Amino acid sequence: MTNNNDFAIQTFNLTRKFGDLIAVDGVDLSIKKGELFSLLGPNGAGKTTIIKMLCCLLKPTSGKATILGNDTQKDPMAVKQIIDVSPQETAVAGHLNAWENLSLICEVYGLSKEETKKRSKEYLKLMGLTKRAKGQVRKFSGGMRRRLSIAMALISDPQVLFLDEPTLGLDPQARRSMWERIAELKGKKTILLTTHYLEEADALADRIAIIDEGKIVAIGTSQELKDSISDTQVMIIKAKNLTSDIIEGLKKIYPEVRAIDDGVEVRDKELSFDKIVDFLRSKGASIYSACLKQPTLDDVFLQLTGKELRE
Repeated sequence: MTNNNDFAIQTFNLTRKFGDLIAVDGVDLSIKKGELFSLLGPNGAGKTTIIKMLCCLLKPTSGKATILGNDTQKDPMAVKQIIDVSPQETAVAGHLNAWENLSLICEVYGLSKEETKKRSKEYLKLMGLTKRAKGQVRKFSGGMRRRLSIAMALISDPQVLFLDEPTLGLDPQARRSMWERIAELKGKKTILLTTHYLEEADALADRIAIIDEGKIVAIGTSQELKDSISDTQVMIIKAKNLTSDIIEGLKKIYPEVRAIDDGVEVRDKELSFDKIVDFLRSKGASIYSACLKQPTLDDVFLQLTGKELRE
């Protein structure tokens, strides 16, 4: 049985309004110690607002949150001593080199010269920046700046680390490099990572909460979320001469049809391959590929919210 002492982060009906806009709507979370937990959702879903409330940067309109048992509203100083955050906008000093950026943070925390050297070396190595320690940060790539930002957040040795869209704007290669660095932190810290990249949550998170329009719509491991829609079949059909009129006609048989490159994606609880093929051929489409697709997090999001995460 799990008790409250097992959780690093808990929220209870956490709500934040901006005027008439409900940015975060009654969010309940229980994140275990040492867990890498991902908030997955589109831009504007409320992810960053949740992070700000958990970091004591924004007061909830109602509800409450605790970090290792400390109430974010009643005891913000205790919370700030055990957390750190790497924000979306990298707060690095471009005119300094990487080592100087870390040394500056160490000075803020009152660390000794010996401890400053030890931690700076440790986190530069962890983030793959040892060879660029003396490099001026303004010349760093976006991915390197992101890695430095995380190293700076680690300097205080926080028990709880918040990573807000850590790979936002990075190219695929830099993103995967960042995943490798973050994966090395798993189990060593409690990490709450926000992202709108499906692959990121899938690759890194122990558990995922899908959030849309301020509400949590599902929580579970990646596999649990996919299994929750396993009764829905998804078929990918590639065909030539596939017109919009044909696709609209197919929707009368299976309502959940969407156009993809050179084909269609059809989803239903009871798909008939023969029925689909016969219809498309009768309308003049020439099928050259057809396969059943395994459920993805994108499929989960689509079924739960009625829209694609990429929209």
